[in-house]
Amino acid sequence: MADNINLSEFIAGAERNLRQSMLPPGYFAKQTYLQTGDVFNATYGRKVWDALNNQTRFWNIVRKVQWGPTTGWRVRSDRGPGDTTQVLATGITGTVNSRSRPITETGALPQIDSSAFQRVDSLPRIVASAFGVSLVGQITSGLEGGMGDNLAVEQEAAARDHIKEINQELLLSATDRIATTGASDTAVGANTAGHMRPGDTFAQSGAGSGAAQTFYGTNAAGELIFSLTNLAAGVTTVKSRAGFTSLDDIVETDGRNVATTDMSGGSHSIGASVYNQSVRPANGWNAGAVVLDNNGVGRNLNLALLDQAIREVRVNGADPDVILMGYDQFDRLSSLLQAQQRYMDWGEFVVKVGDESTLPGSHAGFQVATYRGIPVIVDPDVPTSQSATAELGSNVYVLDTRYLELAVAAPTQYIDNRDFFQANAFVLRGLFYTIGELRALRIDAHSKITDLNA
Repeated sequence: MADNINLSEFIAGAERNLRQSMLPPGYFAKQTYLQTGDVFNATYGRKVWDALNNQTRFWNIVRKVQWGPTTGWRVRSDRGPGDTTQVLATGITGTVNSRSRPITETGALPQIDSSAFQRVDSLPRIVASAFGVSLVGQITSGLEGGMGDNLAVEQEAAARDHIKEINQELLLSATDRIATTGASDTAVGANTAGHMRPGDTFAQSGAGSGAAQTFYGTNAAGELIFSLTNLAAGVTTVKSRAGFTSLDDIVETDGRNVATTDMSGGSHSIGASVYNQSVRPANGWNAGAVVLDNNGVGRNLNLALLDQAIREVRVNGADPDVILMGYDQFDRLSSLLQAQQRYMDWGEFVVKVGDESTLPGSHAGFQVATYRGIPVIVDPDVPTSQSATAELGSNVYVLDTRYLELAVAAPTQYIDNRDFFQANAFVLRGLFYTIGELRALRIDAHSKITDLNA
């Protein structure tokens, strides 16, 4: 034969094939194999990934200062009490500025006049974040399949949550629309999560009595729990905060429409009771900030609006150094500047503001780091506005951060407790707390564009 064939192996293989062909039907189907599900238990490793947005950009950019020995600050509101009536010529009287004016060669000196000083104060606010683990859970966390150290994992998470809560409080909305009217446990706010925290007080607009109510929280159905009277259709405005005063509380003014509701005057007027103020008129030493609204009707952000917001605070004597907005308005701003993009020899750049950097951008392109030389900071917690029927897009703020500061009475601190008798349980507990307040040393140095579409 041409090929070398081992005859004995050939015969043995033929016999095996013959035996297999004579096995009963289903023989191989009866065999079982050890599979993954029989012996394998999934373990997840000790690394914990956070699926939450922990960005705290406004917190990062605002100045932190020591609280100091006082609870208030003074604002010089006038160069002098006002003009005085004087004899200007024989038989002629008129008004002149009594403090600063031209003097003729032998003319009389100006009358002595004094500046006007106003007092603003706000007490420190406390924000706390608590957590705990069971003793058995802590012991077993070190075993195979555990997270390694439950207390440490929860401590790290609570630290992030604590700063995130402060950032959210600093960016709470000053107003909310009542979506469902009714008493406590029945009324529903359109965006209460971005409006109030437990312990805040608010007043009802429109048909409401204007009496301050206390907000306690929401139930499982999202209905509001509050004190006093029923809530009618219309807008609620914050009167006081249990936590930090928010930027939106500050950058407001009385006498405008919110979600088509007239908010001019009365105890429910916007901006009243910020700090120790009872009213926030359009003009005056305690004047409200510049607010460019559209009576609760959504419109798109445009460059003319942004230019006006910058111009009006500059007219007030401010020098804005930050533009704060949400991601929806940032995308719109980038698209507005698309037509100005020039393909020149410029690389991407970022601008540093406090502990935060802008998103990368070119000098005029789809993503911008600055607009007219002012850094653009994007924060997902920027509050939105409300129309009469729906939630609109995020606001845009033009800020002069020289007049904004986070006064810290007690820096963020951590304490824990392992006293089982005190807890009446075998648990380990921890707490982060911060005491401070957001101070606006000038209110009219900031502006807001609201009633914007997403």
